[in-house]
Amino acid sequence: MKRKYLFLSIIFLFVLPGYVFAKPVKIQIVPRKIFPGDAFLIKIKNLRNKNTPVALINKKEFAFVEFGKGCYIAIGAIDINARPGKYKIKIKSGNSNFKSNLLVKRKIFPSVSLNLPDEKVFPSDDDLKRIQDENIKMNEVSGLITEKKWEGNFIFPLENEISTLFGVKRIMNEQWTSIHKGLDFKGKEGEEVKASNNGKVVLTEELFYGGNTIVIDHGLGIYSIYMHLSRIKVKSGDEIKKGEIIGNVGSTGRATGPHLHFGIKLNGINVNPDSLIKLNI
Repeated sequence: MKRKYLFLSIIFLFVLPGYVFAKPVKIQIVPRKIFPGDAFLIKIKNLRNKNTPVALINKKEFAFVEFGKGCYIAIGAIDINARPGKYKIKIKSGNSNFKSNLLVKRKIFPSVSLNLPDEKVFPSDDDLKRIQDENIKMNEVSGLITEKKWEGNFIFPLENEISTLFGVKRIMNEQWTSIHKGLDFKGKEGEEVKASNNGKVVLTEELFYGGNTIVIDHGLGIYSIYMHLSRIKVKSGDEIKKGEIIGNVGSTGRATGPHLHFGIKLNGINVNPDSLIKLNI
């Protein structure tokens, strides 16, 4: 009988602790309160199964990448048109399911009036067809979810003052035309533009609105966009390192003067670049 109790004690000491004292799965949302168009982090710790999790937010899936044993991170985003309120985050890993919440705060984006040549504001039928084709191509090249390429925090491509913020409603020639889906940086003609993070160049073209444009795929659905360049120094297919010079500031496309338009797309969502840069990845 004593041997039986001794055997059970050994099982308790060496086998059961792995289950009895296992740390619970911890899910952290950073920041938990955001504005429409912002990016945020989803961090998971102590996940015991080997299935890479997937997050579902507002009908959009976001991929995780492993950062150490049982630890995963995903970068999510909410569309600029999202209504303020509480959003559920559903996370699935194998047969395990978890939930968390994200609060989207109300924000009133400012308006700005611009005066441009009519042909830049009211495109001809031929130009409209070109714009439509370019939009389709942009959506195609920025719509793929590839393996992670970025390393560490994202950086601004210029360290200059921002002239136009994300989300600004632009009224051109006294007619409302669009919402600004990036950041405009002041710059001098020819000033060097840097890559925001490691990635692969997937587009280098002259576009109707964006002028000379570069798109870089950073993996996991994250793409950075650089517009109005005077010169493009990379080509499609190039592997790029964070901080590498990829082009020069210009005024090509629909622009009133030299500046850089910097945009971020995440799973097809236009994201405020400032919110991504602020994330400590």
